Amino acid sequence: MKIAVTSVSGHLGASIAKALIQEIGRDNVIGIARTPEKAKHLGVEVRKGDYNSREDFDVALKGVDKVLLVSGMDQPQKRIQQHRNVIEAARLNGVQKIVYTSIVGDEENTAFSPVVKSNRQTEEDVRNSGLQWIIGRNGIYIEPDLEYIDTYVEEGRITNCAGDGKCAYTSREELGFAYAQLLLNEELNGQTLNLVGEAITQTQLAEYINQVYKTNLKYATVSFEDYKKERQAALGEFLGTIISGIYEGIANGANDVVSDFEKAAGRPHKSPLAMIGNYHKKHS
Repeated sequence: MKIAVTSVSGHLGASIAKALIQEIGRDNVIGIARTPEKAKHLGVEVRKGDYNSREDFDVALKGVDKVLLVSGMDQPQKRIQQHRNVIEAARLNGVQKIVYTSIVGDEENTAFSPVVKSNRQTEEDVRNSGLQWIIGRNGIYIEPDLEYIDTYVEEGRITNCAGDGKCAYTSREELGFAYAQLLLNEELNGQTLNLVGEAITQTQLAEYINQVYKTNLKYATVSFEDYKKERQAALGEFLGTIISGIYEGIANGANDVVSDFEKAAGRPHKSPLAMIGNYHKKHS
């Protein structure tokens, strides 16, 4: 059986490919990347696949039994057609099953909603593809907070507009494991699953980081408008709006959802403290 993973040079794609290699061996995993050289370190066959090119995927998906479609990073309106290029090429090539990495979130009320909405359209396209399918809805990754730790320490606090809202964090490693299981498990076909961990507040997040990193961070909440302005100044208008919209969603309860992780992965999700501890161990 040949299983292909798109966007395999990115963090999530690589994590899924590594978990799959553990399950079925290198010879049965095919990576697809816009720049194949960037995924050479995985030690699997890597084929060229740019989401903007239907032709790339007509070739890249030849002889593939199942495909894992990692959600693209482009502007929301562009992503729908990009994902369709993969779905249509999969159908043309006789791929039997598609698994899509979607996202948890509010479709209407936040600055992040356009991204969520475009993912929901791809979910519909996957359901209507005529292939066997499973959709995972990813929680927010915990890694970006930990990659940002030096800034938090410098400022002495975590600041955003989430308030007391709870966020069911996950990690790329946890998702990699879960998606490998979903690709191999036929009993969950036709299901949409929330791949998230335990929901915690930003104050709890700060406390867990303090426990692991021996820091003394506090959590400070600011208004959405102030946070958006600050993030746009730091990251540019598109990314700043998206990041602030994610925390707006947390404040609104959009990221406090029931977890289907154990059903998907066959084991419980790691606790937030364990994920932070794992990350610290690997990067210290």
